Amino acid sequence: MDFGVHLAEVAALVGDPARANIMCALLDGRALTAKELAYAAHISPQTASGHLAKLTEARLLSVVPQGRHRYFRLSTPLVGQMLEGIFAVAAHGPPRFRPSHKLDEQMRTARICYDHIAGRLGVGLADALCGRGHVILSDEGGEVTEPGVEFFTRFGVDLAAAQRRKRVFCRSCLDWSERRPHLAGSVGAAIADRCAALGWTERARNSRALIITPAGRDGLDEVFGISL
Repeated sequence: MDFGVHLAEVAALVGDPARANIMCALLDGRALTAKELAYAAHISPQTASGHLAKLTEARLLSVVPQGRHRYFRLSTPLVGQMLEGIFAVAAHGPPRFRPSHKLDEQMRTARICYDHIAGRLGVGLADALCGRGHVILSDEGGEVTEPGVEFFTRFGVDLAAAQRRKRVFCRSCLDWSERRPHLAGSVGAAIADRCAALGWTERARNSRALIITPAGRDGLDEVFGISL
């Protein structure tokens, strides 16, 4: 197999600015319509249709039919991991002029990375769980310890349900803004779901940024010892 050719094909697909914007819009795990993705990419619906066809054919996106509508989403968590990795590499590159925006700080504080929490909050959660011996992370993967199982049960995370998901159970993900690992996999997704269910986090409108609510600041401090 000529891996260089396959790498170049995927890189060419992601390297187009319009397609890159489309995929970034889906990096929070949601499924969006072609019209919504055209708006996110600042292109016409006709142009978006051609880009979506290429991304779907390459299996970077999948289609979810629902009634009269067709929704597009990242095909697998692996695609989200690839995009986050590109962000991490870009962050190490030469400085590029870009006007600062309030949303930049929000994204660095807390954001959704496919379906788990990233940014300072995501790294803080990983540090707290590893520091207390609840989770062990390595370059090869991750695991939840026996004390971790007890902790997650008290916190209201159903690890049995997380294990049934058809994906990696527990792993680290390099955070592009913090340049350190946060917690991913089905365990990371379950933590994100639980924080949302408790009202600790809310999604910012039209963004991957997460808003940490006053209840969330208190809860994160009490349960995880995290102060942002």
